[in-house]
Amino acid sequence: MKVQAIAFVGIPVTDMKRARDFYEAVLGLQPDPEMTGEMWTEYSIGSGTLALGCIGDRWKPSDEGTSAALEVEDLEDAKARLKERKVAFEEVDSPVCRMALIQDPDGNKLIIHKLKTEKGTNS
Repeated sequence: MKVQAIAFVGIPVTDMKRARDFYEAVLGLQPDPEMTGEMWTEYSIGSGTLALGCIGDRWKPSDEGTSAALEVEDLEDAKARLKERKVAFEEVDSPVCRMALIQDPDGNKLIIHKLKTEKGTNS
């Protein structure tokens, strides 16, 4: 098997309207009009796709599993947006990146991420 790319990262949710409000109003994502419905909504991000699935007991949200890291242009601006919308986050600074760890309304963990530049600084 030769994996060529990540087709999409899927995130289970329990209430599509509430989830879409968060992913669109808080994170600023734009839904793909052809892939938006009551049970499934997709957001194109760069060359990848983030998908929300509301399919009941077959796929449940969790704060203990896989997480998506969303690369942002300006981490300080992203943190200000999170604060403005009263989204709690934990800041993490690693040798190569800075992050704000958040949870969506269902408790799924997300990482708001910014790689450091070669000089060791970033926004």
